[in-house]
Amino acid sequence: MVFAHDTEASLVAAVELVNSAEAPDTLTEIDQLTEFFVKHAYAGVHSRDAAELAAVRAIRAPLRRMLTSDRDTTVRLINETLAQHRALPQLVRHGDVDYHIHAVPLDAALPVRIAVETAMAMIDVIRSDELSRLSRCADDDCDGIVLDLSRNRSRRYCSTACGNRNAVAAYRARNK
Repeated sequence: MVFAHDTEASLVAAVELVNSAEAPDTLTEIDQLTEFFVKHAYAGVHSRDAAELAAVRAIRAPLRRMLTSDRDTTVRLINETLAQHRALPQLVRHGDVDYHIHAVPLDAALPVRIAVETAMAMIDVIRSDELSRLSRCADDDCDGIVLDLSRNRSRRYCSTACGNRNAVAAYRARNK
């Protein structure tokens, strides 16, 4: 394991959320947001309304900047996010999850919790000098983000679809 469980979980969720903005947009309905909420085991309030969906969709671009900027810019964006939401890190435990860090209350709006949890996870990325674990998808037609948590840092594509598309293209090119 490269990072603590809560850090990895927040990074995986943030990358999925940011990549949902790539064509075709996969976060256009409240049910899709609910599926994201459940899949990534977010605790706290989830209002399941159009305003919340719009607010979560709106944080995708700022999160993309946080995940893809150079180190100094990322640090500035992390600090701005934490200050904006008055983050106060605390160890908590709930459900089946042992102690982990939350920096805003569970009754904070979902977009706030996502932004702050991502910023907190990025603190670990910066402190361990592992920013290279985040990169752009190797598919020339994709702007997705790749989170490489593998030991050998071999992940190149944001999704199986991009990886398969490139493997098929390479196979066809070799067999011409």
